[in-house]
Amino acid sequence: MAYKAEQIAQLLLSKAAEGNQELMSNLKLQKMLYYEQGFHLAAFDTPLFDENIEAWMFGPVVPEVYEKYAKYDAKGIEPPAQIDIKLSEEETTLFNNVFDVYNQYSAVKLVEMTHSEPPWNSVSPGKGNIISQESMKRFFLTRLA
Repeated sequence: MAYKAEQIAQLLLSKAAEGNQELMSNLKLQKMLYYEQGFHLAAFDTPLFDENIEAWMFGPVVPEVYEKYAKYDAKGIEPPAQIDIKLSEEETTLFNNVFDVYNQYSAVKLVEMTHSEPPWNSVSPGKGNIISQESMKRFFLTRLA
């Protein structure tokens, strides 16, 4: 079952705020959504969320989520008080594993990483230029092996 990208964003923001960790910026949130979506596609052959990811100048972006949090600029985003989503046990395990691996990197490092990966760098950067779920699945399958 695919969720809304905003629900996954809320989970990411909440997880980032746990244990007095640094709040997540919108730039980092966008890259984390990309990694969560990519690994979910590879592991389960279904999208984690339905919204498209586009190839923007600073890497992958989910426009609907970007617009919601754009007012924060580079500042950390406070997590929501309540989250209205419950992932399956398998999805939760994967979500947490991906989070643990990629959250350790700065937003700038995540931009560099995504720019070197085929799902992003095989699409001309620009608003409206969609990174296909199929290209993401193919790429992230190689990362699961």
